[in-house]
Order: sequence, then C-alpha cells, then structure tokens
Amino acid sequence: MSSTTTELGDEPAVTERTRLRRMRHKGSHRRADLDAVLAAGFLCHLGVTVDGTTMVVPTAYGVDGDRLYLHGSVASRSLVQAPDTTVCVTVTHVDGLVLARSVFEHGVNYRCAMIYGVPEIVTDPEEKLRGLRALTEQSSPGQWEYARQPSRKELAATALLALDLTEASVKTADGPPDDGESEDAALGLWAGVLPVVTTFGEPVVDPVLPADFAPPAHIASRAGRVLGEPPAGS
Repeated sequence: MSSTTTELGDEPAVTERTRLRRMRHKGSHRRADLDAVLAAGFLCHLGVTVDGTTMVVPTAYGVDGDRLYLHGSVASRSLVQAPDTTVCVTVTHVDGLVLARSVFEHGVNYRCAMIYGVPEIVTDPEEKLRGLRALTEQSSPGQWEYARQPSRKELAATALLALDLTEASVKTADGPPDDGESEDAALGLWAGVLPVVTTFGEPVVDPVLPADFAPPAHIASRAGRVLGEPPAGS
C-alpha cells in the first residue's frame, strides 16, 4: 500500500502501516513529536528486503526539512536495492529500565519513531551536498564547515537516499512501574526506574597528531553532554 502524501509542514497522514493498534495512548502522529525523536539522535535502523531476505541495517541519518537522508557506499546492497522498494526506518532512544515487583510488569521507557516509504536515490548535486551536510550536522554540529568537504570522486562513490517524512508514527513510554497498587505491592520489594543516559566523553586525539592538539570548540564543548542535548550556545 502506498503512503498518503501530505503537504510540507502538515501532520503525517495515518495509513494502515502507521495506524496505532496496541497501547494507542502511547502513540502519536504529530509532526512535532516525530521531529523531537529524530532530533535527539543520529543512528537509525533501515529495514529493507534484499534478494528476498529481510535486512535491518544500522546507519547514520540526517534530517533536512521534510526529508530524511541515509548514505553509504554505492556498493551497499541495502542502499542500491532500496529504491522502488518500501522500507521502514526506525529510530529508538532507551531512557530507562522499568523494574517492577513482578517480572511480568517489567518494561522499558523509550521514545521511538517508525517511518515508511519508498526512498529515492539523490542525483541532484546540490541536494546531495545538502543531504550530506544534514547527515554530518545531525551527529556533529559544526563539523561540516570545519572538516574538508567531499570531493567529486568521493561524491560519486557515495549513495544518498532520501525518504519523505509523510508516513510515520511515534510511540513513547515513561514513568514508574504499573504495579504500585497491585497485590504485589505487599511484597516489600524495591521497584522503580533505572535511568539510561548516553553522554559524550572527553575527545580522544588521533594518535598521529601531537598529544596536546586541542579539539575545536564545537567538539570539545560536547564532552559530558547528553546525546540529543543542543550544543552549548545554540
């Protein structure tokens, strides 16, 4: 079933693939919620069928407006065969382990987005550079202007896919265990949430550089910061 197209800036349309069936109270089709999940990370999982076999490939992504970009080598089967094939891109952030009084009530606090669609290979040179910039800035804000940008040869060896954000859904879970008022509460066991927080460490210099070669400010300032937290000064 093809996706339902929306105008730029509209809320994603609800389709049979994105319709929320279980735990609908945890779901959303709001574009703002989708943007928040995508902005908080840079790694996704691309689900695609290659030679009749389903593959789920971890890869970096970047967002520019209403398009999500994925890139890799032109020799990558998952990328080369993705055009004309419906794919599913998933972005998940784990925020904590929910530890209840009974194993049955254990769970995970998370934020997750699923995006469906038929991607296209980007061939326009200007959009290709724009997409690669989005990929770079998604993980390392400020790095596109700091580092050498791709050469013509490197661009030719890079496949860039663009996927519209018109068919997507979001689910989140947070909060304490659900068994605080159940019979198990009388067991006297500890219950609660064990938070999971991903932070950046101190930059490690390339061994071929002098040991005292200081990183640029846009890298150094991220040490100790939580993944998805805006860089200082932004």
